[in-house]
Amino acid sequence: MKTTTHQPAIRIVSAEDKAEVRRIFSRRAERLDEAERTVAPIIRAVVKEGDRALVRFAKRWDGFEGSSASQLRVSAAEIAKARRMVSADFKLAVREAARNIREFCRLQMPKEWMRTTRPGVRVGQVIRPLESVGCYIPGGRYPLPSTLLMTAIPAQVAGVERVVVATPRAVPEILAAAGELGIEEIYTVGGAPAIAAFAYGTRTIAPVSKIVGPGNAYVAAAKRMVSRDVAIDFVAGPTEVLLIAEDGEPRWLAADLLAQAEHDVDSSAILLTTSAKLAQAIARAVSEQLPSLGENCPAATSLRKNCAIVVVDDLDEAVSLANRFAPEHLSVPDGLALKKLRNAGSIFVGPYSPEAAGDYASGPNHVLPTGGMATVRGGLSVLDFVKIISVQQLSENGLRRLGPSIVTLARSEGLEAHARSVEIRFSPLNPSRALRPIVRGYGRRGDRKGAGADLIFETSRTSRRRM
Repeated sequence: MKTTTHQPAIRIVSAEDKAEVRRIFSRRAERLDEAERTVAPIIRAVVKEGDRALVRFAKRWDGFEGSSASQLRVSAAEIAKARRMVSADFKLAVREAARNIREFCRLQMPKEWMRTTRPGVRVGQVIRPLESVGCYIPGGRYPLPSTLLMTAIPAQVAGVERVVVATPRAVPEILAAAGELGIEEIYTVGGAPAIAAFAYGTRTIAPVSKIVGPGNAYVAAAKRMVSRDVAIDFVAGPTEVLLIAEDGEPRWLAADLLAQAEHDVDSSAILLTTSAKLAQAIARAVSEQLPSLGENCPAATSLRKNCAIVVVDDLDEAVSLANRFAPEHLSVPDGLALKKLRNAGSIFVGPYSPEAAGDYASGPNHVLPTGGMATVRGGLSVLDFVKIISVQQLSENGLRRLGPSIVTLARSEGLEAHARSVEIRFSPLNPSRALRPIVRGYGRRGDRKGAGADLIFETSRTSRRRM
């Protein structure tokens, strides 16, 4: 009688196996160059043909059955109908999530201020929202109303006047969530055509100032291409999580790995632990829980291709690996000093902070950098929807005090007109003396080196004596 040996759903490796650890931590490269070759003619078609191209592509890929581009826009009646169709529990969940996201965004909102830093010198900043934002909500296997909340609410808190939504699947959940937020401009167009319309506009869809939201490789490629002409949040790749655990409930940790793995076959879920015993228990729990997700769930494939449990020597090694990987989501145990964590899109602390909490309702954004981009930025936030504009106001005496430094630095860079723009303000009756250049080779032959600088210094000292 033969016995069947079942391969574990997720592998366990030792951190001492450096080659295998490097392979696990090497990300699957998004083939954006190849995707760009596919989307380039689509973008060109939308730029050239406008609405006609949008309708053609929507019929081909998004199941659009209308005859004109005006029908791509979701009507107010359709939004109202969707709000009646969804359950009361769904509405309550959306409202609670929206309330928490909005509160977090308000806490993130930068403040306006003005300060006197030197006598006669006031500096500060004013905050201005972007004029318009396009939120892309993927279709995929399941609708993502949570992504609508995460992209639209920060824009609303920032004060963006026009928030537009494009999605290839305008299912009731997405429309109802939009209705709860008061969003009225929604288009049933997806992929590269939607990104092109956001960037360059058509007769039906006016262009926006910035495009935000995740998507597949073709959406990412389209965003990268149009970023030469319009602002985007960032180009996102396959989703990823890294968990650090010394101990804990194996079933919970297994569930966290599966929650990430179920996104798609390219998802990455890695757990670092100091306990070989815990690693074995988690691997068993993963194998036990996986079948209940169904045969069509991509988790089995992503677990096999991109996921692992790595046994490390100590927490310091785990933290070092985490900082090098710069994961989109980072889960750490209670008590781990946050100051040690340098690179992550979002951090989840303790056993009762599963990634799903951040995905939906705790408040922080779930649109996060992937592929190592967390080394240079965090997730989408209200800051992505505002401009922080610096302000400076100098009095006559304030400019007099700074004048010598301004003129010296300007002339050191060969920018004579910059220097003169300061000098002329203090020699209105005899500008020829104040405007004499001192940079060698710039002024008239025979000018004494340093004359201009001598003048402004003398003027400043004289002025100070008269103050």
